[in-house]
Amino acid sequence: MLKRIFIILGILGVFVLCVSGLFLTKDFDKRVVIQFASWGSKSEIDILKPILKEFENENPDIKVDFMHIPQNYFQKIHLLFASNTAPDVIFINNHYLPMYANAGLLEPLQADKNFYKKSLESLSWGNTLYAIPRDISNLVIFYNKDIFDKNNVPYPKDGWTFNEFLQISQRLTGDGIFGISFEEDILFYLPYLMSEGGGILSDDLSRLIIDDKKSQKGLNFYADLRKKYHVAPKKEESASATMAQMFLQGKLAMHLSGRWLVPKYREEAKFDWDIVLFPEGDAGSIVPLDSSGWAISKSSKHKIEARKLVDFLASKESSQKFTQSGLIVPARRDVAESPYFLDNKKPLNSRVFLEVIETSKPTPVSVDYKEILDNLKGRFEKLFN
Repeated sequence: MLKRIFIILGILGVFVLCVSGLFLTKDFDKRVVIQFASWGSKSEIDILKPILKEFENENPDIKVDFMHIPQNYFQKIHLLFASNTAPDVIFINNHYLPMYANAGLLEPLQADKNFYKKSLESLSWGNTLYAIPRDISNLVIFYNKDIFDKNNVPYPKDGWTFNEFLQISQRLTGDGIFGISFEEDILFYLPYLMSEGGGILSDDLSRLIIDDKKSQKGLNFYADLRKKYHVAPKKEESASATMAQMFLQGKLAMHLSGRWLVPKYREEAKFDWDIVLFPEGDAGSIVPLDSSGWAISKSSKHKIEARKLVDFLASKESSQKFTQSGLIVPARRDVAESPYFLDNKKPLNSRVFLEVIETSKPTPVSVDYKEILDNLKGRFEKLFN
């Protein structure tokens, strides 16, 4: 009899555990799951994951399924859209946004006045905003103060001209050192075209302007830095080294690049360095302004929750965390103008990154922009080499 009672109690215990498990599972399933896709280096993801965890803690009814795509990001996003399995929230940049916005795949959004106007313009299509910006990407001239000092060359100052830039580059070139960097990606020669009043596409995206006189003037000036004046390294002279590596090795006096190199230069540079605005052409000092931000898929079944996540990621507090690494120029004015960005670390002239915003120009990008660049690539390779 006693044995039978224990058996019955055991069965009841198992039953209670199973029922409890069902209720726990049911409670767990009540959470809305939103999928969020992003690229990003290890350092970026190390910042992002705690922010996502904090979001879940503040929103216990929402679970974030984070999809990290470190390589071939947009190829995979294309496939997800094509298969109707697009993530609810997508980290995106202004070069690819027109393609998705024009196809009606993104949800129109609104942002408050805390963001730089140009960052909102760069993530808009047809005067409609489709992503809330995280950062602004622009270009400045990094320069090695030690090389300048060794050659008794004064440090460059804002307002310097193309001609002065060339003369300084010539004075700094020699003994295995080149005055200025040279990269064949459009990002790095577009400033030369824009500062002469040209570019690749017209502002209204209606026509190619690469063959206009102003564009050609800037393009030829850039090509001559390598071919005619030899103040920039040829392909065989840089070999497999990147321009960033050459700058760190003391083989480049000046390097045209962006904020993303600041953490690396802070950690690895064995010399004193700072930054200055890009030199002025006939149209002034104009570099392309690009942005990255968070978009919501039009097909998302959880748009309210997705917007909550976007607002959390774009908040002042989250922006401060992204900014502290030194990796980005924040798209929020209230963070860019704070000690989180304008700290006492190198570069001492960090405010230049903010001054650039005023003179820069959102890159004119069409739906077929990538195809246009691919078609021009061979032509430019021949010109540069």
